[in-house]
Amino acid sequence: MQAPGSGITPGGGGRLSVLQRHLTAVPVSGQVATATYSPNFRYTLDNNLLTPEQRQFYEENGFLVIKNLVSHKDIDDFRDVFEKVCRKELTAPGMLVMRDVAIAKSEYVPDQKAITKVQDFQELPGLFRYCSLPQILQYVECFTGPNIMSMHTMLINKPPDAGKKTSRHPMHQDLHYFPFRPEDRIVCAWTAMERIDRSNGCLVVLPGTHTGVLKQHDYPEWEGGVNKMYHGVRDYDPNIPRVHLAMEKGDTVFFHPILIHGSGMNKTAGFRKAISCHYASADCYYIDVKGTSQENIEKEVIEIAKKRYGVEAEISLKDAWMAKARVAQGERLNL
Repeated sequence: MQAPGSGITPGGGGRLSVLQRHLTAVPVSGQVATATYSPNFRYTLDNNLLTPEQRQFYEENGFLVIKNLVSHKDIDDFRDVFEKVCRKELTAPGMLVMRDVAIAKSEYVPDQKAITKVQDFQELPGLFRYCSLPQILQYVECFTGPNIMSMHTMLINKPPDAGKKTSRHPMHQDLHYFPFRPEDRIVCAWTAMERIDRSNGCLVVLPGTHTGVLKQHDYPEWEGGVNKMYHGVRDYDPNIPRVHLAMEKGDTVFFHPILIHGSGMNKTAGFRKAISCHYASADCYYIDVKGTSQENIEKEVIEIAKKRYGVEAEISLKDAWMAKARVAQGERLNL
């Protein structure tokens, strides 16, 4: 893996120097390894795709960028489907089309200028094709094993910030939303649909935080408001060095669900697009989140589900996720 990020903030001491060395030293996929590494890998599996350097990098940092993984043609096809969704020419059961909190209802127009995210597109073949791309799945298998479930799908259309900073996404851990475990067999694939850098709100990660625990999440107290379900970590060490992931069209980052990450404002006049899927091993299992830090997100998800689908019966966070889980490769087992 070549340098996946830039703009590392000061702080972190020795940790920062080690990270900087890795960011410039880890090769792209397929480069021959010349060093000896510990065989005691926890977060990656040995299937002869990742080099020892790449596995070591993910083990230590919780993310890995693979350059130019998705073709420009595929990305352009996904963009065309997204635009049809925005124009209401395409729809699918369960799909959620979201707008930015700063966009008033009076300003609503059916095009991409009003849409910030398309979520749960598992029933829309034109977008779900991303989740089954062979070149994506071969890397996903390095983290999940051969039986792979697609659990959560998103196409993010980060808008130009309206001046209220609502285009930011607070620092968070994706596991906060997931009622399934073990976390080490879950991974996100996140692909840039155009050049993404600090000017238009690239991903920001806190390397190494994937080795920690799931933290309490709440809505941040931001002046301009926060988009629905944009929860943030209540408390984390501000001295951990941040890495801004500058990516080109087609670059894909794979990251662990406990890795603390977020994204900044889009300071440009254009929309910043990315497409992603969270995958889990089919051997994962559902948990009851009652009595845990995830109770608040369960309550919110259930309220939304009941409102959208007119459900009167009692449902759980597990029920909501079971409904949208799809086989991406292999067999459906526990999930």
